[in-house]
Amino acid sequence: MKSPETATRAMRFEADEKTRKVQDLEQMIHEFEQVAADLQRQIQVEEERTGIRDAAHFAYSTFARSAAQRRDNLLASAARLKPSLDDAVRERDEYLEQMNRVVTVEQRPNGGGRARGRTAGTPSPQHR
Repeated sequence: MKSPETATRAMRFEADEKTRKVQDLEQMIHEFEQVAADLQRQIQVEEERTGIRDAAHFAYSTFARSAAQRRDNLLASAARLKPSLDDAVRERDEYLEQMNRVVTVEQRPNGGGRARGRTAGTPSPQHR
């Protein structure tokens, strides 16, 4: 059987892993959105340079067309990650709540004031 310290340490490790997963997803979404915004600026500069803003025009810039495709792919990827982020946040929050309940119960002196669980040689509350 695991000692309370070992179990608490394992729970904290698991909580840290869940927190890292949330942070990683947030970072990926942020980076995708940043790169997409940079691509949008590059597209605008290219359209201004060529004077053609209609993507259906036969002379539309191939650079602008490919940058727009990359931008759209990045935004789609970010959108697909958002439900995973929501799930990871919910899972992390539920786990932290559960962990806090367990830690709070473990920190109660003698299980809420009962003598049960005292080790031999530990003075009882009356002899302290």
